[in-house]
This record gives sequence, C-alpha cells and structure tokens, in this order.
Amino acid sequence: FDDAMRGFETRMPSFGAAFAGQAWPSVEISDSETEIHVTAEIPGMDEKDIEVLLDDGVLTLRGEKRSETEDKDRHFSERFYGRFERRIPLVYEVEEDKVNAAFHNGVLSVTLPKTQRAQTKAKRIA
Repeated sequence: FDDAMRGFETRMPSFGAAFAGQAWPSVEISDSETEIHVTAEIPGMDEKDIEVLLDDGVLTLRGEKRSETEDKDRHFSERFYGRFERRIPLVYEVEEDKVNAAFHNGVLSVTLPKTQRAQTKAKRIA
C-alpha cells in the first residue's frame, strides 16, 4: 500500500505522512554479523498499546494511537491517530526464543539474534 501511494505528497499535501509515501512508525534497521536490530520511533504511546510479533520470518509492529481530545475540540491537526502496522521481512533466520524488545521514551528497540547457520552464510568479500 505504501508503494502505491508514494508520490501523493506532491498532489495531495493534506493527506499527511501515512499517505505521503512515508510509513508510520519510522524504523531504523541495522544488521551486524550476530544480530539484527530494529528501532522504531513511536512517540506518545505506552508500552501496553504496542504489539510486537515474529511469525514466519516477518517482524510485525502494530498498535493503536488514541487521540487525547474529541474531534469536536480539534480545529487542525497533523498528528497521526489510529491503528498502525509495520511488517518487516527478515532476510536471515533468527533465534526466536532469544528475541528481546524494550520500549523507553517513545522508542521501541527489538534485538533479533541470528542463528548460527545465518551467521555462517554471510561471506565477506575482500
């Protein structure tokens, strides 16, 4: 869906980030020899409102950000409210029983240790 809507920001600027080709929440993914680390910025939410799932090689982050005010009180808003879901396909096999997630100050950090087999598959090219 994100790819299909990419480019709307130039034609329809009032749609906001979710329709401007930018997925929410914003994520950063790093890959070392032993683990994959995913960081997602999810400001204004509590840990209990976020669900982290790992199924069949796909990491899913989902939840719902609720508005603090009723619509009748809001005159203008560029903030995101509502349900969200980010699906991140993993290239390497991970040790599912050793996955660790932490949420602090609006930042979700997920550490996914690679299996021994995945670690030996990577070949360094000089």
